[in-house]
Amino acid sequence: MPITIPTVTLNNGVEIPQLGFGVFQVPDAETTAAVTTALQVGYRSIDTAAVYGNEAGTGRALAESELERSELFITTKLWNAEQGYDTTLAAFDASLAKLGLEYLDMYLIHWPSPARDSYLETWRAFEKLYADGRVRAIGVSNFLPEHLQRIIDAGGTVPAVNQIEVHPALQQRSIQDFNHEHGIRTEAWSPLAKGTVLADPIITSIAARADRTPAQVVLRWHLQQDRIVIPKSVTPARIAENLDAMSFELTDDELARIDSLESDGRTGPDPATFNR
Repeated sequence: MPITIPTVTLNNGVEIPQLGFGVFQVPDAETTAAVTTALQVGYRSIDTAAVYGNEAGTGRALAESELERSELFITTKLWNAEQGYDTTLAAFDASLAKLGLEYLDMYLIHWPSPARDSYLETWRAFEKLYADGRVRAIGVSNFLPEHLQRIIDAGGTVPAVNQIEVHPALQQRSIQDFNHEHGIRTEAWSPLAKGTVLADPIITSIAARADRTPAQVVLRWHLQQDRIVIPKSVTPARIAENLDAMSFELTDDELARIDSLESDGRTGPDPATFNR
């Protein structure tokens, strides 16, 4: 029997599963099998992006799943080169067609791309898509507080989610605090730091105590700190194993010990300078 994943409520009342499945860097040909496995073991939230090149593979898995559309929460992201009002609307249509869907659950601006300085215009297009009922929630990814503040100051829709790199070695607490203060949910990408934190003695000792894997311990750390989290794997056993992060709890002391691993250990680009 597939496990039931708890949901969190976004600032517009829409509910999103707290634990989802990401497909970053999964080739399109492998994505269908990975997403199919994820859906079979109980995931209902799938996170992709136009630049990943696997929206079509994701869509095939969704079509073949025989799950009701209302059971699924599907997120994709707008790539930097498509920012701008009209180009955003066209890119949305293209993503929707590849996914084979009539609407999206969430659409994110993938990066602020500050040198382009077009995310405010892009956000207006997002607000139109939201107002037209073509997407249930709109948000951003990799936005710093100064980027978010400009959107908020424009006086329109406040982003529902800011998806950022968060893991024990890069916790970005100032961004998380800003998100929280403005009713924006933090969603963690690269939640396991591409595996680089899993051999840390603090993580492994906690895993031994809890009789869980290091990956499950790190995912549990995210969940208990109220983040949405989207681990990625193409290995069926690990896809299922990650769901077990919901079956145990860490102590306050263990959470603090994991917090102590902060080392500014970024694995991806810096949003302040990434403009590709």
